Amino acid sequence: MSDTALPRPAFRAATDEAPLLRIALIGIAVAGLAVLVFAPLAVVFAEALKQGWSASIQSLGNRDARSAIQLTLLITAIAVPANAAFGIASAWFITKFDFRGKAFLITLIDLPFSVSPVVAGLCIVLLFGANSAIGGWLVANGWPIVFAIPGIVLATIFVTFPFVARELIPVMIEQGRAEEEAAVTLGASGWRTFRTVTLPNIRWALLYGTLLCTARAMGEFGAVAVVSGKIRGQTATMPITIEMLYNEYLSVAAFSMAALLTALALVTLLLKTILELRHADQLAATRRH
Repeated sequence: MSDTALPRPAFRAATDEAPLLRIALIGIAVAGLAVLVFAPLAVVFAEALKQGWSASIQSLGNRDARSAIQLTLLITAIAVPANAAFGIASAWFITKFDFRGKAFLITLIDLPFSVSPVVAGLCIVLLFGANSAIGGWLVANGWPIVFAIPGIVLATIFVTFPFVARELIPVMIEQGRAEEEAAVTLGASGWRTFRTVTLPNIRWALLYGTLLCTARAMGEFGAVAVVSGKIRGQTATMPITIEMLYNEYLSVAAFSMAALLTALALVTLLLKTILELRHADQLAATRRH
């Protein structure tokens, strides 16, 4: 029997749906975004400017608001580089070496994604609180962790740790070890190999993970709320200050702070989008895993 006599299966492209169905699906997606994303953002900015620009700017200019903004930027400036360094080191160790327990180590890296931030903050309090052996010694020597900036830094680092590592690991697995092994064979040192071979290959994934880590660090609430003690003007970050102002019925001040935090997040999202559009090929390996 010739090939022409065999019945051909009917194939349909994924985009061959009826026009009305496509329009309905697009409409549902747009409506969902409007209700869940755009409407809350519009409310935040509208409430912030309800009494005018001057009232909003004035609320952001008081001492407690400035302290919250500075503390949030300080915590982010510490946590993000630390997680970038830890993420590079862990991704290098996992992808460039073979050892027993590699899968378990990858699971540990993903642990902050599955553990509630509140639980993470509570663990830090139990470990470094004044009633613990370690925490009591630190407090006695003038180095408190809980209800101080170091505790907030630890909580933020724990919550945001996976972002850089999980962006780098798939990319470094995809690239393999051939280039690094060739560089070492030609006499390059480990640091030079990393600086001239590995880092250029992972730079866009590293930047992408760093942006995600930055956005998460600025907006972290649960773990920080547990370890900070919510001391106004000292350990209250921007998310915590927003909650405190809202509970005190200072809506303009609360929404002004929320609008500023939202603006910072939108800037980070814009940079992330530009990065995806301009360097889609370099980030493709990440999307395949």
